[in-house]
Amino acid sequence: MSYFYMMAMNLKKGFRFTSYEAPDQTPFERLFEIFQELITHTSGDFDEAIDWLRELDKEYGLTDEDYTIDDFIEDLKRKGYIREVFEDGGGQIGDGEDGEQGGGRSNFSITAKLERALRQRALDQIFGKLKRSGSGNHRTGKSGRGDEHTGDFREYRYGDALENISMTESLKNAQVNHGVDAFMLNENDLVVEDTHHKAQMSTVLMIDISHSMILYGEDRITPAKKVAMALAELITTWYPKDTLDILVFGNDAWPIPIKDLPYLKVGPYHTNTVAGLQLAMDMLRRKRNTNKQIFMITDGKPSCLRLPNGDYYKNSVGLDDYIVEKCYAMAQQARKLHIPITTFMIAQDPYLMQFVREFTQANKGKAFYTGLKGLGEMIFEDYENNRKKRIK
Repeated sequence: MSYFYMMAMNLKKGFRFTSYEAPDQTPFERLFEIFQELITHTSGDFDEAIDWLRELDKEYGLTDEDYTIDDFIEDLKRKGYIREVFEDGGGQIGDGEDGEQGGGRSNFSITAKLERALRQRALDQIFGKLKRSGSGNHRTGKSGRGDEHTGDFREYRYGDALENISMTESLKNAQVNHGVDAFMLNENDLVVEDTHHKAQMSTVLMIDISHSMILYGEDRITPAKKVAMALAELITTWYPKDTLDILVFGNDAWPIPIKDLPYLKVGPYHTNTVAGLQLAMDMLRRKRNTNKQIFMITDGKPSCLRLPNGDYYKNSVGLDDYIVEKCYAMAQQARKLHIPITTFMIAQDPYLMQFVREFTQANKGKAFYTGLKGLGEMIFEDYENNRKKRIK
């Protein structure tokens, strides 16, 4: 009897395979997933994204007579993901007299709600396998006055927070030091539970928007844009004490707000890496955090400088020695300011990789020679590691 029971139990062990079942989604949810990808690729151009969605619908039958693309657009409006703006009338729906529409032809634009949804989606796509731990501020491993308990105890020091005093351990100390009969508690008896520092980091993310980011049939800007959106959402939600500034660089460099990331486009620009680094360091000089870093996503080929008289010096043929030396000088300047630069190189040309190696050596920073796949995970891991290492 027991033999047959054991046989039956053994038969139950192992893997059980079942046919794939698609997640239970509403028609809106299915289309919304595709639409978010399209609106990212079209840099926030609603009309172009919907045109692509209609083409996909024709080819793959995404909708039926019960739920059409027009129904989907109405749901986007109703849920607050898009708003209707009138070109000539200068208003939105309800801006006219008695709540009527303003005059002129209407266009749709995406709202702050959709911008946030795109950042959250990018975060889920890129960092989805990572689990949140603790309260969202990374522990450093250095003991002292901090805000995460270590489990270890030490004597009280002037300036320690009162809430960190362990009353149980302090009372034990008092009993040992003074006895039960003459019980008293003084400063020498106090015991404090030690804590870890939670580091704060100021980061500038530099994104190359030169024309080479879309050359040779490879879209490098969309993955870079997704990483920027994901990193912005990550820092906002996981590390609220940290700061993130984002800048783009082409012929010049300029900062962009997080809300403008979905609209980011490549332009007819050369690559002025020096201008980007100058602006990044200017941004970080104004930050009060001790720990500062620069992340740079680029295809690695600097080809432009702005001269003191305002003219542009450009050379797209190979690597220009004059431009390259200026880049090395900026890397060394950042090193003197204790600002490490981590370069995420998304091209594989050997001579460009050599330039990035020498640039990294000048800064004593880091470089990752990667394609587009895995870029987000690498940036997250480096961000975490830098938060541990950069404590003074």
